[in-house]
Amino acid sequence: MARKTGKKFQAAAKLVEIRPYQLEEAIPLLQKIKYVKFDETVEIHMRLGVDPKHADQMVRGTVVMPNGLGKSKKVLVIASGDKLREAQEAGADFVGGEEMVTRIQTQNWTDFDAVIATPDMMRSVGKLGKVLGPRGLMPNPKTGTVTTDVAKAIQEIKAGKVEFRVDKTGIIHSPVGKLSFSAGKLAENATSLIQAVMKAKPAAAKGKYVKSLTLCSTMSPGIILDNSVLNAQKA
Repeated sequence: MARKTGKKFQAAAKLVEIRPYQLEEAIPLLQKIKYVKFDETVEIHMRLGVDPKHADQMVRGTVVMPNGLGKSKKVLVIASGDKLREAQEAGADFVGGEEMVTRIQTQNWTDFDAVIATPDMMRSVGKLGKVLGPRGLMPNPKTGTVTTDVAKAIQEIKAGKVEFRVDKTGIIHSPVGKLSFSAGKLAENATSLIQAVMKAKPAAAKGKYVKSLTLCSTMSPGIILDNSVLNAQKA
């Protein structure tokens, strides 16, 4: 099976020229070279000219994809009092207080895609840093996941809100939709992400901010994008 998959990947790779592509031509090519049966996630990878070891060069933020991500995220809300009921009514998948913290600590439970916490619960939620941090799930006020307005936070995440953060190698990896989306919708989502990353450029970043952009799907080879996409404006 592995050998068969390898041959299909190699066949797909042969259809991708080693040159920068315009976003409008890269997306249809990505859809053309699909060789697996499931609906793959389309991703953008941005290599940035920053050193994440320095706090003043950290790049992070959020963006709501105009066309969603093709699947509804499972949201955990850790709160107390009336906020528990508010979270349930807003469509949270899991709602609780200290017992949720204990469940994650004792069972290493992470069957959710996003975590929202109210400020009063952060003393307890802070204990989960070693579990949630490496998975990019730790609530943070900067990304709107530590908030008293839990209903709004849930709605944004369900609508396709994406949190991006540069990794230790200086790369941002982010989903922008499903391969079954129309080329236009994928282009809109990709442009929204790229613009959000551009706006998040830290003042301390020197030299070329975006070194390279690559488009790919879950199983595909990468397609290098032309830097002109950095100047694209949403309609």
